[in-house]
Amino acid sequence: MSELSWIVSPADAPVPRTGGWRTGVKPTVDLARCIDCLLCWVYCPDSAVTLDGTAFAGFDYDVCKGCELCAEVCPQGAIEMVVE
Repeated sequence: MSELSWIVSPADAPVPRTGGWRTGVKPTVDLARCIDCLLCWVYCPDSAVTLDGTAFAGFDYDVCKGCELCAEVCPQGAIEMVVE
């Protein structure tokens, strides 16, 4: 056994699905108003904002807990929280 056999690479680490803990609301976006500033991505504590390169691509509801930070920091008001 090598000395480094205990190291886990990020690709091998499990990704827990924590979206089941959501508060009862989830974010939706009006893409016509989104300016790809990515403040939602910066502030999301759950890494639930997904990107397509350097552009907003959507939300990963498997990990989103509905904290509403993305909606609060959106300068365009493009993100709205909706009841599930």
